[in-house]
Amino acid sequence: MLSRPRSTIAQAARVFATVSLAAAVAFAGSQTAFAQGVPVVRDAEIEALVRDYARPIFRAAGLANDGIDIVLVNDSSFNAFVTGRRLFINTGALMTAETPNEIIGVIAHEAGHIAGGHQQKLRDQLERAKTMAIIATLLGAGAIVAGATTNSRGLAGAGMGVAAGGGEMAQRSILAYQRTEEITADRSAITYLNATGQSGMGMLKTFHRFQTALSLSGAQVDPYRISHPMPQDRIANLEVLVKQSPNVDKIDAPALQQRHDMMRVKIAVYMEGQAAATRLMQKMRGSMAALYGDAQSAYLYGNIAAALTKTNALIKAQPRNAYLQELRGDILMKANKPADAADAYSKAVSLDPARSGLLPVSLGQALMAVGTPDSLKQAVVRINDGLGRDKENSTGYRYLAQAYGELGDIPGAELATAEGHFYSGNYKDAKIFAMRAQQQMKRGEPRWIRAQDIINYKSSGKSQ
Repeated sequence: MLSRPRSTIAQAARVFATVSLAAAVAFAGSQTAFAQGVPVVRDAEIEALVRDYARPIFRAAGLANDGIDIVLVNDSSFNAFVTGRRLFINTGALMTAETPNEIIGVIAHEAGHIAGGHQQKLRDQLERAKTMAIIATLLGAGAIVAGATTNSRGLAGAGMGVAAGGGEMAQRSILAYQRTEEITADRSAITYLNATGQSGMGMLKTFHRFQTALSLSGAQVDPYRISHPMPQDRIANLEVLVKQSPNVDKIDAPALQQRHDMMRVKIAVYMEGQAAATRLMQKMRGSMAALYGDAQSAYLYGNIAAALTKTNALIKAQPRNAYLQELRGDILMKANKPADAADAYSKAVSLDPARSGLLPVSLGQALMAVGTPDSLKQAVVRINDGLGRDKENSTGYRYLAQAYGELGDIPGAELATAEGHFYSGNYKDAKIFAMRAQQQMKRGEPRWIRAQDIINYKSSGKSQ
């Protein structure tokens, strides 16, 4: 079940307190993000849009060939973060940002962290801080022992103070270092935006939003105990640079803004509920985004005939929009018309400029629902095609296992089940199903070798 959004005040508190399946519905529920325990939202349309935002920024940051994955997080707060070579963006950030430029600014900031190697530098800083804290603790322990030996309560108390103060110094050192990194990433972001001919005003708008939310919360924040600079400080640091840029007054292209609005409406419909989505659509009255949200609402809340009529009208206006065909396929699946749904999904796959792995899996599901031997064989081909593009789609393996099972290919079904568990981070069950699959396979064949890879996999996690 998708979570409901937090208030603006709660969003500010979160920022400063701490460092789809496309067939059935456009959004998936919570999934494990590549076995990292992050609740992921999968959606072909939104993933394609965010990658379009990121591509020129990554190129400017020298990251174009570094294989940076972008992951959508099912969280209603305005946040984004980096782990390894993955950039995580909350749906709350996508929903709240009124323009593409705001999200592009967020991506540029996170690209600054990646390009600057800030994660490894932070690990080094943590090791230094740990050493500082250990030394302070040892010094304090020595003073406590000396105080006990000489019956000096004052010396013993001072020793406790040294130990506590050392830990405080180490913590403040780390937080100060993180704040410096944030400022560096902000400045890098402006460099990337300038290089790509884009304005930094979206970044300033985001920081103004944080400042307003923090003021409304009434929270008393110690600037030395947070990992990010205070928003007024970030605004002061960046305002001159942003306003000096020749791109300061540039706005997003109308077509890109339209895609952004359609994304926001889609998130509102699926994550915030009908009333909140209606309020947003009223602000966009008469626009393509509002009409799109209306069709999504009709589909989600049960008026299938109206949803189909509205979606067909949208397709007439944008016949080459792959994601409108995807919505049409979703509606027809819900109407129990799998053959027609398969036709719509097939069009979506052929029109999709991003070649998402999600859409072929949706097509495979529709072909499975058709239920003929020929359609089941086609389903296996389509789902495998989707998984070839998106191998970490753990849900797709579940459908692949079902298709193999219905065709009587039990070893294939066992291996697909093993893959699904593997990419969900459930390595114990993955190994069990891989061993079961191997027992029915010829030793040395490609599928047997893949099963052996799963069996031999060693994880540092507890789920193995």
